[in-house]
Amino acid sequence: MLAKLLDLKVMPSFSRPGVSDDNPFSDALFKTVKYCPGYPSKPFASLDATSEWVEKFVHWYNNIHLHSGIKFVTPNDRHEGKDYKILAARDVFYKKVKKLMPHRFNGNTKNWDVIIEVKLNPL
Repeated sequence: MLAKLLDLKVMPSFSRPGVSDDNPFSDALFKTVKYCPGYPSKPFASLDATSEWVEKFVHWYNNIHLHSGIKFVTPNDRHEGKDYKILAARDVFYKKVKKLMPHRFNGNTKNWDVIIEVKLNPL
């Protein structure tokens, strides 16, 4: 395994036992996988069954799951430019609700401005 990692120019790292912050991106994805709807409770019966489940997961992740890092739209909404309309509608909705029920809000409504630039690891 080590030889293959080095052949692929992947630097292996060794975390302390019980420490899960070795690779925060893969850890975050693994958590998303484990807690997504339909995560299997039993091992997969075959490689085909595994592939079928992963295809369904990728569809869910890109088309259904709302991502907090992009203001609770899906990646496909973002890539297709639909996030502008979705976030504008949310802004209108929240402002309307605040007028109707100001006691439910402490200060301003949530900022639903479109994120222009998305960064994996912002400073």
